[in-house]
Order: sequence, then C-alpha cells, then structure tokens
Amino acid sequence: MSRPPYADRAEAGSHLVEAVRQVAPAELLVLGLPRGGVVVADELARGLGTELDVLIVRKVALPWRPELALGAVTAHGTSRQDALLRRLGVAANEFEALADQQREEVRRREQDFRPGLAPLHLQDRAVLLVDDGLATGATAAAAIEAVLGDVPSWLGLAVPVASRQAVQRLPALDALVCPLQPSDFRAVSRYYGDFDQTTDEEVRRILRRTDPR
Repeated sequence: MSRPPYADRAEAGSHLVEAVRQVAPAELLVLGLPRGGVVVADELARGLGTELDVLIVRKVALPWRPELALGAVTAHGTSRQDALLRRLGVAANEFEALADQQREEVRRREQDFRPGLAPLHLQDRAVLLVDDGLATGATAAAAIEAVLGDVPSWLGLAVPVASRQAVQRLPALDALVCPLQPSDFRAVSRYYGDFDQTTDEEVRRILRRTDPR
C-alpha cells in the first residue's frame, strides 16, 4: 500500500459524510468515542450539520482477557453480558469489582470532557457512534450495548476502517458505515498517514467549540 487511504482522522471523517447521509435520519446526534473517534466525529458532524457530543464508555473486562467485553460502563448505567459471565464463571461480585474500576474512570473523563453537563439522554433519539477504526471491536461493541440500554430510536456506527472480525462481533445496528474492511487487516494505524495519539486537550478543544452553552 503506497499511500494510506486517509491522511489523518479529520480527512477520514470527511470521507464518511455522504455515506452516512444516505442511511441516517436527518435529526442525528453524533457521538465520538474518545479519544481518536472524537476527531473523526467532529469532521463528520460538521459535514452533516448535526449535533456532536462525546460518549464516555469503558468496557468491563477480565485482566487476562481484555478483548472480551463482559459489559460496559457509561455515566448513566452499566450493561452486562450475563450469558458470557455465566460461561466464564464470573461471579456477580467479581463483575462489580471490575465495573467499579471503570466507573471511576468514567467519572473522571466526564468531569474532564463534559464539565457541568448532564448525562446524555439518548432515549428515542437517533444516535450515530463514531470511532477512528476497529481492530478487535470490543470497545465499539461495549458502546453499542451501552447505548441500546437507553432505547434510542435509531442506532448506527461509522468507522473509516475495521477488521472483518471486529465487524462480525458487533451487536445488531440500524446502519454500519465502514468503507474499508480489508481481508489482510493489520492495525488501524496502517490506514492513516498521520495516526498520532489524540490528546485529552484536543478532545476538550473540539468539545468547547461545539458546546451550545
């Protein structure tokens, strides 16, 4: 591959605009998954002229099986994969101990990225989750499960690139926009010219600019 498909995350977001426009409702809330997903979501939301926010979600996983999401924690609740917990023999108190660690991180990031704002209200809303790419898909799957618990009217996911295995593990969605699903997927960074780590300050800057207050 001589030149990566995307120069950077912002360009990747602009590539998603028309494809999303064709499948998503006009009244749409775009939620970026921190940190890199927020940069992609920002460009996408600007292209669509829609509202942008950030979804702070942390997957709950066993330390020795980080790719398996046992559940997910957001600012307004915890989802659990009960069938998976039973299959792995994870007791309820073990799950809660793992979830407590992630709840603290969610609180920290909410205060950092969304200071003074109420938790997102997603019931009966059309929601589009956005990330910069999926390798295992575990975090995106956890985010989807968390949002489904709020009963949105429509839920989609937009990512510039994903492994086919990641796509297969995703829960059911109303729409998936993913232009690149290479059979020889190696790493998300391979598909970007610039894939430097997005900083917390970049996320804060984007959210300050889009804050309607």
